[in-house]
Order: sequence, then C-alpha cells, then structure tokens
Amino acid sequence: MTDCLFCKIASGKIPADIVFEDKRALAFRDINPAAPTHVLVIPRRHIATIDDVQDSDELDMGHLFRVAAQVAEQDGLGERGYRVTMNCKADGGQSVFHVHLHVLGGKALGWPPFP
Repeated sequence: MTDCLFCKIASGKIPADIVFEDKRALAFRDINPAAPTHVLVIPRRHIATIDDVQDSDELDMGHLFRVAAQVAEQDGLGERGYRVTMNCKADGGQSVFHVHLHVLGGKALGWPPFP
C-alpha cells in the first residue's frame, strides 16, 4: 500500500519513535498517547482490518501479541499490568486501516476504555 501511513513508517519513509522491530513486526510510540505508555504494534505486511486477516497471517498476528508483551516489559509494565486493544473499522475506533495493537499502560486504566 503506497498511501498507508503505517506502511510508510514500516518502510522508513516516515520517521517514528521505534521501540521494537524485526522482520515481521514494528512497534512505535503513538504520537497522541492515551496513557504514559502508548505503543502501536503493526505487522510489516499490510493487512487493512481484522476482517482481512487470512489463515496465512496467523503466525504474524500471534507474533504481534508476543511483541506487545515484550514492549510492555521493556517499559516496566509487567508487574502492574497493561492493556492491549485492537480496533476494527471506523465504528470500532480504527483510524488507520493497517492492523495494529495498542499497548497502553503506566497508570490505572478505567473501563470502558473509550467513550
């Protein structure tokens, strides 16, 4: 996807505060954080929404959660806890149509998470 913001970040065309990267995933700090720690974890390969995940994407999707746990540990969230969310489409709160996890923590988080 040439016009996808997260694809541009993954390819290095747009700078980001990257906290983790490997051949399958990238994690970077959100530019508009909703908590002291707010990191986005994306697959390098473009997948628009959860509904677009295929059987062949299962390893990459599972890997995102492993990266989320690693990022949380790096930021010292392991003991107190953290939240991982994934939004799907506009009514679900997805604003960038490239699958991504939000890793949120560093303070007590309420419920529901968003109005």
